Amino acid sequence: MSILQISDLSLRIGPVDILHDVDLSMNHGQIVAITGESGSGKSITALSVMGLLPRGAVAEGQIMLDGADVLQTSEPDLCQMRGNTMGMVFQEPMTALNPVQTIGAQVAETILIHEDTTRAEAHARASEMLERVGLKVAPTRYPHELSGGQRQRVVIAMAIALRPKLLIADEPTTALDVTTQARILDLLQGLVREFDMGLLLITHDLAVVSDVADQIVVMQKGRVVESGQTQDLLVNMQHPYTKALFEASSHKVQLPARADAPPLLTVDQVARDYPLPRKALLGPRPNFRALDDVSFEIGHGERVGLVGESGCGKSTLTRAILGLEDVQEGRISLDGAPVFAGKQPNLAVRRKMQVVFQDPYSSFNPRHRVDRLITEPFHLLDNPPLGKARDVAIAKALQDVGLSPGDARKFIHEFSGGQRQRIAIARALIIEPELIIFDEAVSALDVSVRAQVLDLIADLCRKRPLAYLFISHDLSVVRSVTDRVMVMQAGRIVEQGKTEHVFTTPQHPYTRDLIVAAPQLPELPHALDPV
Repeated sequence: MSILQISDLSLRIGPVDILHDVDLSMNHGQIVAITGESGSGKSITALSVMGLLPRGAVAEGQIMLDGADVLQTSEPDLCQMRGNTMGMVFQEPMTALNPVQTIGAQVAETILIHEDTTRAEAHARASEMLERVGLKVAPTRYPHELSGGQRQRVVIAMAIALRPKLLIADEPTTALDVTTQARILDLLQGLVREFDMGLLLITHDLAVVSDVADQIVVMQKGRVVESGQTQDLLVNMQHPYTKALFEASSHKVQLPARADAPPLLTVDQVARDYPLPRKALLGPRPNFRALDDVSFEIGHGERVGLVGESGCGKSTLTRAILGLEDVQEGRISLDGAPVFAGKQPNLAVRRKMQVVFQDPYSSFNPRHRVDRLITEPFHLLDNPPLGKARDVAIAKALQDVGLSPGDARKFIHEFSGGQRQRIAIARALIIEPELIIFDEAVSALDVSVRAQVLDLIADLCRKRPLAYLFISHDLSVVRSVTDRVMVMQAGRIVEQGKTEHVFTTPQHPYTRDLIVAAPQLPELPHALDPV
């Protein structure tokens, strides 16, 4: 029996047409995945089903959910349906949760709103639901005390507290590491089987789509360009856009050959501790060891990957390399010079390193134009270029990343996500650093945009002897853009070596677990033939 039937759904906001004649159908116990690039209409379709359209939106067509037409249902009735008949899991759990309420109270709130029950009973049921989603922490904890995967489980518990017939998951695993991602996907599949509900999964990760979905719906520019049963669609793709998406997902960049070179970055037996709260009023203050005897080298022009789960120490190591945090033990040096001189960061060394962050939009000041944004590293220089020399440096940096010198006078909101990441790379390149740290630099990008950015990085390596440390939870990306890879667990480097050797013959059990947990695209020998 059909739980959701979307027929001829069109949506307009002001003069702009957003959706065009969208059709979609799903049954109880079925997982349907909507995939496509940013702006394709995936999320607005989900919001249409929830009745959460922005003010001024005009929708036409029909959205039948459990016998009711959502588009013809009043807001009070929709409020009753949200939570009871349909639930939603959002992409970023930290922004979906209330930071000043305990996780138990937030799950109980859903029950209290929709059912006539006591607060004690609601909290008891909330605790049961948190246990059901595999969260083994006290319901009195707050969101900031949990990891990303744990917070996502809380959001899922809130969405299924009343066992809705339809669960919508909007990019639920995008920012998670591979093992946490695998656990969340297993959890969602288990809930679908247990509750016999429908799951509408919105994602741009096609490896996830091919692994868990019963049916795939491909959207482009507000239209459904192709849909079908997962296995049928994978082996018999018809639309060029679908083929392009899968081609980009399995995209392999061609890194230039690298000659042997002396070490550039040296990390020697580094340890970093953080103090923890005292367990007793007059007791000693325990420490948490975030980095434990970490040692490695990166040579001039070498491309090195760093992988590991959240909390393994990757971010702490990044801050230490950049001179943003000192370490208690060991030494970090670049070209033989220490990152820290005494207890102060060595600015002469710092100017030789730059970083590209995961979210380019939040790493820029939206009030400034691009020319000011990408010249921020000039403050590290003793004699930064001025006047004509400054303009030439800006134009060169933008052209190196495939943008136009004319983009210098635009604001960051005028660019797409991929263009913003190119601007972030331009900012990192403008002072000609010897080492760049890419911190999850492509994890939030669509597959096609990600392929373009990875090709850009490879092209930059051809133009200059660029060394970088590429940090990512996406193992397929790390495999594509690195010469050597390091695997980190609980503050230690547990395995390192040539990238292909580590991926094909992993030696450490943790490395093997990461590789097994990573979703894999199936072999598609016929799907990617030219149209």
